[in-house]
Amino acid sequence: MSWAQGGPPQYFSSLFATMRDVPMLGISTGGGEGGGAETITSGQIARGAGDALLVALNQAIATWGKPIYVRPLAEMNGHWNAYCAFNRDGSARNADHSTAAFRKAFARIYLIVHGGPRVNARQRALKLPPVRSVLPASPEARVILNPQGYGSPDLAGNSAQSYYPGNAYVDVVGNDLYDIRGKAEWPAAEALYRAHPGKPYAFPELGLWGIDDPSFVTQMAEFVRSHRRTALLGYSSGRPGSVFDLAAKTRSLASYKRVIAPLGH
Repeated sequence: MSWAQGGPPQYFSSLFATMRDVPMLGISTGGGEGGGAETITSGQIARGAGDALLVALNQAIATWGKPIYVRPLAEMNGHWNAYCAFNRDGSARNADHSTAAFRKAFARIYLIVHGGPRVNARQRALKLPPVRSVLPASPEARVILNPQGYGSPDLAGNSAQSYYPGNAYVDVVGNDLYDIRGKAEWPAAEALYRAHPGKPYAFPELGLWGIDDPSFVTQMAEFVRSHRRTALLGYSSGRPGSVFDLAAKTRSLASYKRVIAPLGH
């Protein structure tokens, strides 16, 4: 969902009701190379301008009372997203889009989503403004920090680690991995897994980009079995007939049923 779509807690409660047993909710700010208007910047989120949506989300999750993944500002080191700190050509965006602003914004999102009595004490420690609401604790929430394994542009300042807000503000580290023309960036997935040994790992998006390649599916299953902290796989199936549609990739679908489905749900 876009930040502009948010509403009162009832909006989120209705949304959760349409989802499966363990929902995953992605939140973007709009804008970027996908078009449309950017509704809020990382700097504004850090300063509290986006609190109404986050407070409503916290209250809805507390009422929901079941596990849910929250995936804010995913692929932040991809230039196509408005909250990336860099443009496609490697030039830096302004201070409200910097990696420092992102880290503060993500920490604020994490703290408000989780709620509880110590939220404002922890905000003050980060030199962030207080939240002007009483926030119930939402222990079932799992907040995913989800960069790309490699930055685009691939600069030191645009690495996944450059956006990492600290262990205290991340529940799960994720990486999106697609098989494009028979190539997937497995070394980047391995590096990100090893960089955060204390965190569960996830592939919030994985998929076959216009290709039927059962070897990718098999390699994903092998990764999960050999990397025991992997907690989540989210196949990006897309609409029927889309480049990601698994149903149209008969060999990969058969492999998926054989080696991925038995891993869990």
